[in-house]
Amino acid sequence: MQQLHMGEYGFCETRCTFLTKRNSTPDPRVVRCFKKYHIEAVIKMAQKLDGKAIAADLRKKLSFEVNEIKKKFPKFTPGLAIVQVGSKEDSKVYIRMKVKAGQEIGINVCHVQLPKNVQQAELADEINRLNKDEGIHGIIVQLPFDSNDPIDVNLAISCILPSKDVDGLHNDNAGKLCHGILDTEVFLPCTPRGCLELIKSTGMEIKGKSAVVIGRSRIVGSPIAELLKWNDATVTVCHSKTSNLPSITKQADILVVAARQQEMVKADWLKPGAVVIDCGINPIPDATKKCGQRLVGDVDHEGASSIASWLTPVPGGVGPMTVAMLMQNTVESAKRHLKKKLVTNWNIRYLKLNLLTPVPSDIAIASAQKPKDVGELANEIGLLPSEVNLYGKKKAKVSLSVLERLKDKANGKYVVVTGITPTPLGEGKSTTTIGLAQAIGAHLKKNIFACVRQPSQGPTFGIKGGAAGGGYSQVIPMDEFNLHLTGDIHAITAANNLLAAAIDARMFHESTQKNKALYSRLVPSKKGVRQFSDIQIRRLEKLGILERDPNRLTPDEVSRFARLDIDPDTITWQRVIDTNDRFLRKITVGQSVTEKGKERSTQFDITVASEVMAVLALTTSVEDMRERLGKMVVATDRAGNPVTCDDIGATGALTVLMRDAIQPNLMQTLEGTPVFVHAGPFANIAHGNSSILADMIALKLTGQDGFVVTEAGFGADIGMEKFFNIKCRRSGLIPSAVVLVATVRAIKMHGGGPTVVAGMPLAKEYSEENLELLEAGFSNPRKQIENARFFGVPVVFALNKFATDSDAEIELALRLARESGAIDAVCASHWSHGGAGAVDLAKAVVKATESPSTFQFLYQLDLPIKEKIEIIAQKIYGADGIELLPEAAEKVELYTRQGFSGLPICMAKTHLSLSHKPELKGAPIGFVLPIRDIRASVGAGFLYPLVGTMSTMPGLPTRPCFYDIDLDPLTMEVKGLF
Repeated sequence: MQQLHMGEYGFCETRCTFLTKRNSTPDPRVVRCFKKYHIEAVIKMAQKLDGKAIAADLRKKLSFEVNEIKKKFPKFTPGLAIVQVGSKEDSKVYIRMKVKAGQEIGINVCHVQLPKNVQQAELADEINRLNKDEGIHGIIVQLPFDSNDPIDVNLAISCILPSKDVDGLHNDNAGKLCHGILDTEVFLPCTPRGCLELIKSTGMEIKGKSAVVIGRSRIVGSPIAELLKWNDATVTVCHSKTSNLPSITKQADILVVAARQQEMVKADWLKPGAVVIDCGINPIPDATKKCGQRLVGDVDHEGASSIASWLTPVPGGVGPMTVAMLMQNTVESAKRHLKKKLVTNWNIRYLKLNLLTPVPSDIAIASAQKPKDVGELANEIGLLPSEVNLYGKKKAKVSLSVLERLKDKANGKYVVVTGITPTPLGEGKSTTTIGLAQAIGAHLKKNIFACVRQPSQGPTFGIKGGAAGGGYSQVIPMDEFNLHLTGDIHAITAANNLLAAAIDARMFHESTQKNKALYSRLVPSKKGVRQFSDIQIRRLEKLGILERDPNRLTPDEVSRFARLDIDPDTITWQRVIDTNDRFLRKITVGQSVTEKGKERSTQFDITVASEVMAVLALTTSVEDMRERLGKMVVATDRAGNPVTCDDIGATGALTVLMRDAIQPNLMQTLEGTPVFVHAGPFANIAHGNSSILADMIALKLTGQDGFVVTEAGFGADIGMEKFFNIKCRRSGLIPSAVVLVATVRAIKMHGGGPTVVAGMPLAKEYSEENLELLEAGFSNPRKQIENARFFGVPVVFALNKFATDSDAEIELALRLARESGAIDAVCASHWSHGGAGAVDLAKAVVKATESPSTFQFLYQLDLPIKEKIEIIAQKIYGADGIELLPEAAEKVELYTRQGFSGLPICMAKTHLSLSHKPELKGAPIGFVLPIRDIRASVGAGFLYPLVGTMSTMPGLPTRPCFYDIDLDPLTMEVKGLF
């Protein structure tokens, strides 16, 4: 008699008798006679795989885990959305089970019930809404759908983000499972994962075991087969077309049944000691039950319990584990979301530079480098798909919702790049900003964002060229950077000109109508109902009119409300266009006979001079932008009161036009580090810095160990001073370091070198070594270093190296910078070598940010207007004092009376000298600064004194840049752009 052993049991083939142990006495409690199969057996009953108990333990563990997370992050709660179509009661039962389990654990479960008549596209829209909801970490669709019209289940599931597909049914997750990519980012289907956990709970080692799965559905059969396979079992999948099924199942150490056929698997199908997982749930009639039926599985439990070693009950086996696995997947998804939210080091793919000598043109370098898709870049730096709005493949807008998601995350280090007083050629601040970012990121491997201004198309086609940097330190694609980008400047043009048109139209209508007719048109009756709009209510509040029924205003109140009574001579709001056009500097409007003689002289400004641009750069939210746009003063009425955009009634419309423009634009450098390009206000009549919002988002994304490098326009006396006193005051952000950019060429100019003229060859003094000229000219860098130190911020001196600079000149400049108070002084060759040429500069900047910062503003806002101007003139420019010319003195009195004296000061003066005279180089002393006029940008939030005449509309030179710009009709590549 041959004895075969199964665990602690044996099987005697000759007598067909099971023994509890060889030669042991049978236990009478476990004796059973299988008359049907002529088998006499002595065996223990199969142990119950209690899914309820295991699921309950798992829920306790998940509850503890969620509570621990909430201790660290009190506002964080895992979120699950269950989308149901229709109102099937049995589906609601399952949903209630999931809601209850979620509440027990601490998961916020949201039941989204859609009507039966919902269409596929509407279902997709709802899922997309949930995809974008940062409070939802898992999404499932409750199947089957109960809809009037057919809904493609696969299409619906494919709408769910794979990162939120906690049912594990999306093709991305299913594909990863199929290929054995069971990494931390994949979600396993809930029922198969629950089955695997049940099998593991028996203590059986899956490796090397024979496993049979009956059923091949995408929800249970196929995925559990894959799971068992990747856990090293030898798996056979059976289905309705499988021949001689019992002979196959009898070989299984592990049997998973998901056939949806009641009690299909009989005792003689099983291998003695097998682990049997019954996924079936089938109702059968049962008169003893109140409901008239009971649930059974796909396995004959009465027979199987004497053959199997472990067996899941129905109900109470797989079902509770499915719900538990859904909860576990949701918690895991929430943890992934939180980890991504708190990510410190980016896993970023940097781009390699192919350095050439001599250095090619900017456009040639930019065209030769293939940028990463911006979607890839966004993912690398921790942005969620719902936060990125793609504009093609190489640029995107980033949602302001990032700020809410990362509000608890510490900011990175904040570095501003400025320069000494430049030559008309510029000294490479933009290039240094980009080169520094490439060095910190691609070479020091630290999180880094560059934030730069968007260039105007006027200079692009005029004489200056673009602002993407240069050489091997550029923003790419540089043609898209300099041309249109995402249309922000066009949006500003539209908003500005809508307000300009509204001003002239309002004056026209007031001049041609009586009070009653004017009021009736401003507050018309619609379908018998007459009411004020929201913006009109704000005007009533401003006027102190309490009545809200349009029919009950007094004649005086009607007149005050309807008539702005603008004095045409006081209008400060001009039309704008993003083109250098000198013939628009003075124009006449209203010449048509239809305007009834309402002519007036006015002008066009270039778009970046618009106050709307300054508002965009200084706003901190959509609500703040709308408020600032409403406060913009466009004129004065005949009584001397300011007239605002809110009074005109255009605030809401302007906000709508700026809806997309408020989102920063994401691009990249030549070496693949991220760049925000956003806003581009003038650096004379405005503050000349990129947007606060771009800086705020970048600082959150980089994290406390990362860096944000932003550029301030013109020299430190203008752009840096405004960065500190206006931008940082408004944002509340604390700068960590200043990088002061200089060139040997510019320093020599300040020492008395020949005049530098754009477009003309440089004098030999600038290409030959001249230490005396250099030392004499260092008075300007010395003063600019002092200016930065007034604000309590450490300064790193960056010498932008040119090929003609001698070693002696470089050494002298660096020594003088350190002696003047710079915390360090470094020579950089990023134009010719990219980030590699700025590594020493990057190390110096990183070290400087570790120094203590005692940041302070130069003046307090509550000081009188004149005193604030004097502080800037004396401390920053080196003037003895100021002279308020008559027009400026009148404005001081006017703005003080109107309540604007508490605004910061934005000096509008030449950038070519510390003084008001462009020809005075170095660090002039003994001069008095004349203030010709003072104007107000109330919406942007500053007063700007005019020192001399400021042109707000550039003209085209004799030979503009557009002579060289063209498009290749075959490749569609831009040529001749710098």
